[in-house]
Amino acid sequence: MKKSYYLFNPGRLSRKDNTLCFVPVDEQGHEGQARYIPVEGVDNLYCFGSLDANSAMYNFLGKNHVSVHFFDYYEHYTGSFMAKDYLLAGKMQVEQTRYYLSDKKRMVVARTFVEGAAFNMSKNLKYYQGRGKDVAKSLGQIENYSSLIAEAGNIAELMGIEGNIRQAYYGAFGEIITDFEMGTRSKQPPQNEVNALISFGNMMCYTVCLDQIYHTQLNPTISFLHEPGARRYSLALDLSEIFKPLLVDRTIFTVLNKKQIQANDFRQDVNRCVLKESAKKTFVQAFEERLKETFKHRSLGRNVSYKHLVKLECYKLQKHLLGIEVYKPFKMMW
Repeated sequence: MKKSYYLFNPGRLSRKDNTLCFVPVDEQGHEGQARYIPVEGVDNLYCFGSLDANSAMYNFLGKNHVSVHFFDYYEHYTGSFMAKDYLLAGKMQVEQTRYYLSDKKRMVVARTFVEGAAFNMSKNLKYYQGRGKDVAKSLGQIENYSSLIAEAGNIAELMGIEGNIRQAYYGAFGEIITDFEMGTRSKQPPQNEVNALISFGNMMCYTVCLDQIYHTQLNPTISFLHEPGARRYSLALDLSEIFKPLLVDRTIFTVLNKKQIQANDFRQDVNRCVLKESAKKTFVQAFEERLKETFKHRSLGRNVSYKHLVKLECYKLQKHLLGIEVYKPFKMMW
């Protein structure tokens, strides 16, 4: 089974037959012990340090459909190397573009993303409400804002409603998380530990959605809720709205409340809060465990992983755009 690999150290990536060889290099240029990874078992590479690799290496990765995602020093996602689009289909491209160009059709799809996100955020809060957390105020605010989704007349209004829902949702984090204060949401840059974890986790969720889109016929650059950009895969932003409460926020609650990540795993750097390497590794491990976690899918009648669930969401969106069935976003039932 293919898996993701995370490269936290700077190093050099080379090929030996059908095996990837990664040699870490420290700040003084000293090489560490080489690690060998059979390419057949690699799904993605996540690079948090500088990576030295030549074009022949990327050709090899592309032929084996291995994606490489890059993050900068401050955990910002900076870009991806993706193999040639091998599943894109003309009919799917035409229909996806047609939906984007129709204000009415685009709004239908965009609303479903916000509805799904709002439902899953509420489900998270209800889970903790059942465990004695006082989140009733935030739940009431989310319910009130959610009632406005159907009335939104354009994308800008819809994005405003989504922002208010998420603000109300983040307002409950102080009740759920122990030992850390959420405060207000700060992104660029994140000002405290919880905000740093949210930003880091959201980027991880974005790359998971991007990777699963890549394995379908959808075009990741044509989106509905977020405006398509010249240098971003905006459909991944759309899908990640649904999955951030399931994948990112649940992971944050776990690593902080179980004290797997503590205050000394962060540092203040130029007016921003930064995760130390120890925190990145701990969060990534917990995030991967969440992706591998399985549950009984109601429609399929079998167990699926959360990672596969993202791909199933892509398939549902495809069917909607092709007129096969109406798209309904995934909603947590527990």
